[in-house]
Amino acid sequence: MQEMLKTYIPENAYAMVVELLDHDHLVVKVKKERKTRHGDYRRLPNGNHQITVNSNLNHYRFLITLIHEIAHFEAYSRYGRTIKPHGLEWKRTFQHLMLPFLNPEIFPSKLLPLLAKHFKNPRASSDSDVNLALALKQFDEPNDKTYIFELPFGSHFQLYNGRVFKIGDKRRTRYEAKELRTGRVYLFNPNAEVELLKS
Repeated sequence: MQEMLKTYIPENAYAMVVELLDHDHLVVKVKKERKTRHGDYRRLPNGNHQITVNSNLNHYRFLITLIHEIAHFEAYSRYGRTIKPHGLEWKRTFQHLMLPFLNPEIFPSKLLPLLAKHFKNPRASSDSDVNLALALKQFDEPNDKTYIFELPFGSHFQLYNGRVFKIGDKRRTRYEAKELRTGRVYLFNPNAEVELLKS
């Protein structure tokens, strides 16, 4: 499995990642795209530990997600199972593990200032850091999706699950959108990718 990771992460990160994964009871699996998460960590009933990461992520997002999940494993191992999943212990562990990777041998120089800012206080998801998420998406495979912030006011868009919305006003950091079927109003991150529907 570790050998297979070479195809998913930046080449110069591979040796450091292998070192972090050097635990007898830690398994990494690459999964098909899941819309609700980039990766996850869980302790299995047999006492082993499993990390999964989505296969569709670009090299840089895959690496960040992998280290994010390794940080869960390390934090629970060090501080016990009662800590908050994305609490202070996890944040400090994530910062510590990620620091050696934050160099131009691994990440493009234009990403490094955004990563440095993000890792001063890492969040539960890098997607909630709009500037970093948009910068990372530049390295994704091209697709026919549109960002929420690019949609014209009043236009209709569709989510992956077929639900259709009408875009409304921007609040402080997010956009309102009304679901046409129910009339309920939801808030969306500006960097959410959706399918613009032709009127």
